[in-house]
Amino acid sequence: MTVSVLVSGMVCKLVKSLYGLKQSSRQWNAKHTEELLQLGFVQTLADPSLFTKGTGDSFVALLVYVDDMVLASPDEAQIHFIKEHLHNAFQIKDLGHLKYFLGLEIARNRKGICINQRKYALELLDSSGFVHSKPVRSPMVPSKKLSKESGTRLIDTTQYRKLVGKLLYLTITRPDISFATQQLSQFLDCPTDIHLQAAHRILRYIKGAPAQGHFFPANNQLCLKGFSDSDWAACPDTRRSVSGFCIFLGSALISWKAKKQVTVSRSSSEAEYRVIAATFCEIQWLCYLLKAMEVDMPTPAVLFTNSKSALAIAENPVFHERTKNIKLDCHLIREKLQNGIIKLLHVSSQNQLADVFTKPHAPNTFLSFITKLGLHNMYDPACGGIIEDKQANQSKMDSQQKQNEEAE
Repeated sequence: MTVSVLVSGMVCKLVKSLYGLKQSSRQWNAKHTEELLQLGFVQTLADPSLFTKGTGDSFVALLVYVDDMVLASPDEAQIHFIKEHLHNAFQIKDLGHLKYFLGLEIARNRKGICINQRKYALELLDSSGFVHSKPVRSPMVPSKKLSKESGTRLIDTTQYRKLVGKLLYLTITRPDISFATQQLSQFLDCPTDIHLQAAHRILRYIKGAPAQGHFFPANNQLCLKGFSDSDWAACPDTRRSVSGFCIFLGSALISWKAKKQVTVSRSSSEAEYRVIAATFCEIQWLCYLLKAMEVDMPTPAVLFTNSKSALAIAENPVFHERTKNIKLDCHLIREKLQNGIIKLLHVSSQNQLADVFTKPHAPNTFLSFITKLGLHNMYDPACGGIIEDKQANQSKMDSQQKQNEEAE
């Protein structure tokens, strides 16, 4: 490493990324992007961290997170060529097939890909002292609503803030705790003992299935369908509504969110209409992302809602007294409906999968919703395997008993 001498009236230009400097991350990103562009990659507009190259069987996708990269392509020769080029430029370390990445555990077979955060969840339980706790069947108690005025304020808020931050990272593969974590994140400035107890209940729920995660089947339909729902005036402090949506690519859950709306809605129809517009924006972004990855959607995206009044507002091109207070950016759904980009359909409240992202449920109802989201726990023993083992043990015992009788 060369040392530059500072001269009066002169400035130094940083050429190489150095750890510890404020400019290091910018320099690294610029240098890394330059190398990838020279290789023929195209930086996607939908996600700047995703680079694509080629078409068909020679298609390559490269995902970047700081200095960690994931390569995916059906052409192994392309992968080896890119790794050699990057190794000559940056001296990278090849970790082989993707198994562990940023706390995500990836398992693959012919049926599909399973992603979970089991190791991260067990470390969270260990650091919080809940490894040997009694599990619960739901992350929240439906009869209790969290408020800023409930409970006694904590003197030291560090533990609560760290716990909520770790739970937020766990929601990458755990949509079943998204709503509960969203509720807890509202009280980071003034947490109470009631909020800490609610966070501990989430840990007890995680204890029941720390390996819960996503399953992406290999044989899947390339069609987008989403579910949107809202809980009108759910927040007891601000009377704002809670929005929730989940989006599937075929049968695989790929996007979800539970968030409090930024304004107070005058009616439940307005709250539902706002979450429909927000869900469509997410669907539109996913369409751009899939197009960058050479995936063409054969049919328009379908969005399900259980509000007939919100459907009427979206399909009615005439502005009237009930909709003049809604911002114009929410009415983009009407234009997309007329262009045939999206279809709005009604669904019953019992089949509204997004309902689990807007309010707490009883354990039985919560489990019925979660099972429809396509979550998978690959560490659970298969029922068929248990039955086969029991039958094998029973037959072994019978044969042993028969041999003993014959010997007698």
